[in-house]
Amino acid sequence: MTVLGSSVLKQLVEKYRVIHPIDPGAFDGDGYVLTVREDRTLHYLEHRNMVSREIVFTPPDCVAHLTSKSKFGRLGLSFLNSVKVHSGFVGRLALELVNLSNERTPITIRQGDPLIHIEFLRREGEPAPYAGRYMFQFMDDSESQMYVGILSEGFPTLFPREKLEAIRNERLLKED
Repeated sequence: MTVLGSSVLKQLVEKYRVIHPIDPGAFDGDGYVLTVREDRTLHYLEHRNMVSREIVFTPPDCVAHLTSKSKFGRLGLSFLNSVKVHSGFVGRLALELVNLSNERTPITIRQGDPLIHIEFLRREGEPAPYAGRYMFQFMDDSESQMYVGILSEGFPTLFPREKLEAIRNERLLKED
């Protein structure tokens, strides 16, 4: 596997919106830094799921790897998720965080704070895109419709429009 540099990642953003919306200043040398949708304060030993502000699409020939920013790690914030985003996944990420501060003080994360690094890696072998229940999670109707178009046009054999529409409609019903 090979980590994609920011120049390749920027091309994928332009072609497939692998990260949306994009902040040009959030690219780093080997990835992108994700933020959260809303401000949240975590008290000592509190566990919260926070949602990324950005939608992530991991192309079928890639997987993504997540690591937390050391700024928050030094404060005692721990990132509990598995560190992988499956190939073919589209949606906002649920970031599982817990405050393990030695000082037992609250930790506040603000919308726009750099929180999680995401790196995309090329995978080998036949594509096996994500087909789980979290496809299109935390996306509204227009956002999911946009990605149905991107996936069905860019990867028609892997993502037939009819199948994506069914998944999208099921997801929208669950979130109503």
